Amino acid sequence: MDFAPSPRSQDLADRVRTFVRDQIEPVEPVMREEVARRRAAGEDPWVVHPLVEELKAKARAEGLWNLFLPAGHEGPYAVQFGTDGGAGLSNVDYAPVAEAMGRSYLAPLMFNCNAPDTGNMEVLLKYGSDEQKKQWLEPLLDGRIRSAFLMTEPAVASSDATNMAATATVDGDDVVLNGRKWWSSGAGHPDCKVFIFMAVSNPEADRHHRHSMVVVPRDSQGVTIERMLSAMGQYDEPIGHGQVLLDNVRVPVENIIAGPGRAFEIAQGRLGPGRVHHCMRLVGLAEMALELAITRASSRQAFGTPIVDLGGNRERIAKARIAINQARLHVLHAAWKLDTFGARGALSEVAEIKAATPGMALDVIDMAIQLHGGAGMSEDYPLAAAYAGARSLRLADGPDEVHLATVAKLELAKYAAKAGAR
Repeated sequence: MDFAPSPRSQDLADRVRTFVRDQIEPVEPVMREEVARRRAAGEDPWVVHPLVEELKAKARAEGLWNLFLPAGHEGPYAVQFGTDGGAGLSNVDYAPVAEAMGRSYLAPLMFNCNAPDTGNMEVLLKYGSDEQKKQWLEPLLDGRIRSAFLMTEPAVASSDATNMAATATVDGDDVVLNGRKWWSSGAGHPDCKVFIFMAVSNPEADRHHRHSMVVVPRDSQGVTIERMLSAMGQYDEPIGHGQVLLDNVRVPVENIIAGPGRAFEIAQGRLGPGRVHHCMRLVGLAEMALELAITRASSRQAFGTPIVDLGGNRERIAKARIAINQARLHVLHAAWKLDTFGARGALSEVAEIKAATPGMALDVIDMAIQLHGGAGMSEDYPLAAAYAGARSLRLADGPDEVHLATVAKLELAKYAAKAGAR
């Protein structure tokens, strides 16, 4: 197996890294301060800073746009919507690009590679009808609108998606939607115009064919964003996570993606690559935290000694480097398995990285916060927001326990097969 990036991948990752360092990181404090100012003044913080659109335009002009598009999509979308090279990337080739973006919470947005838009766009690209692509995929690829994904529910244990209570009932030419969703990422963005809503459409079918995914325009009658949710005090403006009520919302039956009963099939196709993206961004986030930790600990003294030389901090830095490198190789292996054997052939590897990588990032970020002292917990540095984001990913796209159960199930199946052959 070969994890070396292709020349195109290496070039894109280098250019993304340079863009993040030179264009995005310098304005991050400006944007954080503006959100804090608006919040303190009682003004609406859910606005898009003008610098965002400026940077998006610059990134697109450089061809650093929609880089998440998967290999196999070498057609008009990759060409029309600005991807350098006019072709999609394999998971292995996208991995270093995602890592380069992961250094900044803003970066994926600037390159139109932000979750949940990437997942939603992949769903529409792979499963959407021509009309759904025309109406929603193309504006998303163009960066004119944003989207949200509505799956998790407050009233049930959503770690088991078959618990879902929301309904999508076909009524003639319409499908009627009812349910309350939360942690609906992207719902707070002022340009969010469309949701993908997952719900029970046939309760009599087997448990993995009861559900459908439906495209729901944000302005549909009966749609209410009840509140925005904070993750450990972080609202993640202007993207955010919303609690959304759908009360007898009617949309055309043609809005069901790929037809009724296919939601689990779609979700598996959506989540595998998405988990690789999340994990490689976390590797980039951990790299950023380690860099800040070393800079801070090397430039400040306590008790007459540089902080880096106190209390075992050199050992902590060494262990952080080892952990980051291990995680990177782990994720690249999962990406290779996904590219080579498909989603079913990479079930264990994708579950492994989703359980392991957030924990690694949390450990490194926590060490960086500690070396910054009180400043590490403030909004003066990106570490507190980074910690909240990494912690949320121990739950998003499935909690650790679900992924660990998957790994254990597959391992035990190997043992059972060997025992049966004796």
